[in-house]
Amino acid sequence: MASPTLNSKANYHHGDLRKELIKEAILIIREDGVNALSMRKLALNVGVSRNAYTYHFKDKKTLLSAIAEEGFKIFTKRLRLTTNDNNIKLTKKRVTEFVTNYIYFAIDHAEYYELMFGQELWASQSSTESLKKEAHQAFKNYAGQIAEYHRQGKIPITISPLQYAETSWATLHGMSRFLVDRIYTPESADEMCASIINLFWAQLNPK
Repeated sequence: MASPTLNSKANYHHGDLRKELIKEAILIIREDGVNALSMRKLALNVGVSRNAYTYHFKDKKTLLSAIAEEGFKIFTKRLRLTTNDNNIKLTKKRVTEFVTNYIYFAIDHAEYYELMFGQELWASQSSTESLKKEAHQAFKNYAGQIAEYHRQGKIPITISPLQYAETSWATLHGMSRFLVDRIYTPESADEMCASIINLFWAQLNPK
């Protein structure tokens, strides 16, 4: 069976085509929402045959998982969610950066955030294994940082490090949803960030 034929508008190598499909899909979602995305429309916009995308994505859910997975990679890098906890000191500046980066990632990359944490993929249980791995690793790294700070005596909290990681993450997610869904206006983001930062810093109360 011959490989999918690409037209003259987009004579991509396979690796380039995958990136181009994701890039165009993000643009469609950003402008018109995830429901506006169809594989037929995507192929037309990129300029390839309808079957060309199947080399990289068997269906829409697979494509959406790839977008969410890419989102987690950007998210992890931006929030410095690494396993090398000893290189990240617990300071108010670090808490400020973490909270601000989280909230503004959600605002600036709502098309990623919706897929990363929304029901489109998770409630339907259609997320790919690689997406699950990337998502779980992001939280695992965050919980690992909290656990390390706690072990070093920098976080004298009474609840377990895992509980603190879960509740603090949930707080950030809730505030982010309010902003992404425009329940709160984007102009209130800085004030909300400041409130969360002060709350977290008071709870952490490092030595």
